[in-house]
Amino acid sequence: MTPLQSELAQMIIDAVNLEDVTLEEIDPNAAIFNDGLGLDSIDALEISLELNKRYGIKIKAGDKNVGDVFASIASLADYVDAHRSQ
Repeated sequence: MTPLQSELAQMIIDAVNLEDVTLEEIDPNAAIFNDGLGLDSIDALEISLELNKRYGIKIKAGDKNVGDVFASIASLADYVDAHRSQ
């Protein structure tokens, strides 16, 4: 995992209180929602709020590329790296 992927994975663990998941258990290419970490739309909101707070990134549910951005930790890291303001 890259440093940014690790940072984002830890952010997700903390934001949605994944108490039984460790950083080492997260595959950066696995799905974040449903079959992957099993997160849902409420968790997506929490993650979006953290992305805005930490990186100045605003992702809205209606954005056409939201599914691609949240596909995996790796895709989220690529998006954050390209769009962060902080």
